Amino acid sequence: MGSRFDEMRIFSGNGNLKLTQAICARLGVPLGDATIVQFSNDNIFVKLNESVREKDVFVVQSLSSPLSDRIMEMLILLDTVKRASAARITAVLPYYAYGRTDKKDQPRVPITARLLADMIQVAGAHQVLTIDMHAPQIQGFFSIPMDELSAMGLLVRYFADKGWDDAIVVSPDVGFAKRARNFAESLGVPLAIAEKRRVQHFHRKDGHLTMPEVLNLIGDVEGKRAIVVDDEIATGSSILEVVELLERQGAREIYACCVHAVFAGNAVERLRNSPIRELVTTDTLPLPAEKRWPGLTVLSVGTLIGEVIQRIHSGISVDTIFTQRNHPALG
Repeated sequence: MGSRFDEMRIFSGNGNLKLTQAICARLGVPLGDATIVQFSNDNIFVKLNESVREKDVFVVQSLSSPLSDRIMEMLILLDTVKRASAARITAVLPYYAYGRTDKKDQPRVPITARLLADMIQVAGAHQVLTIDMHAPQIQGFFSIPMDELSAMGLLVRYFADKGWDDAIVVSPDVGFAKRARNFAESLGVPLAIAEKRRVQHFHRKDGHLTMPEVLNLIGDVEGKRAIVVDDEIATGSSILEVVELLERQGAREIYACCVHAVFAGNAVERLRNSPIRELVTTDTLPLPAEKRWPGLTVLSVGTLIGEVIQRIHSGISVDTIFTQRNHPALG
């Protein structure tokens, strides 16, 4: 099927240039020629060095660190492409930042995920493409078409190829249990769920009532290979609590996987020195040499995003990629 738009163009911010190059390689198209400069006063300047008039343009930007700079780069790129008369503009965000601020969970706080969605639309995006948002309901913040892909299939394929018959998938909390259950079903293994509970303790001396959190495990991991799965790892604190619990519960080996490797603060050091035998993630966010270690495996989402971009450009359904378990785009 041919596209109703003119030629395709792909431009990249500085959020994850290596991933954008992998996408272009999958599509067999050159990376769009654009100049992005940050002046000494921190102002960002963007100039397209080629025409995009009546073109189908995809702007790829991972919202990585430094986050505010990456967001502004994306917005200015979108505005530049819009003012250059592109026929359609798709914002491709492998990692959507501020995914945890999707609601008012206390008084007088913002809903930053909604604010970011509004800015993307005002800047000129006609549609958005992203991967495994922390809160799927963020899709509803957009009044333009939104495609949320999942890279969980890549992770499932990786562990399925190991051929283990003694594995068990572990959800790090109740909130992620549904997606972890789907992961376990795809592997054909059981599911365990880590659950945090607040337990009341009354102190006789001062009469003070406290409610510390206690981590419990629903499921039996004794003697099994446990695979902890999550959408992202930021500081690593939550997943390492689960790992400690799995050790106490007698797991034989512990593995972990996530789509987005944020690895903030000293997360890399803590994960490297943990009992996790292997941590499997993807390249939705850039992972420089200092954030890698021998126990880290990085799978590329370049083929997946490239396939979806080709389908969007050609007007072909995206869903069939995820309904075909052995589709090449999933590994």
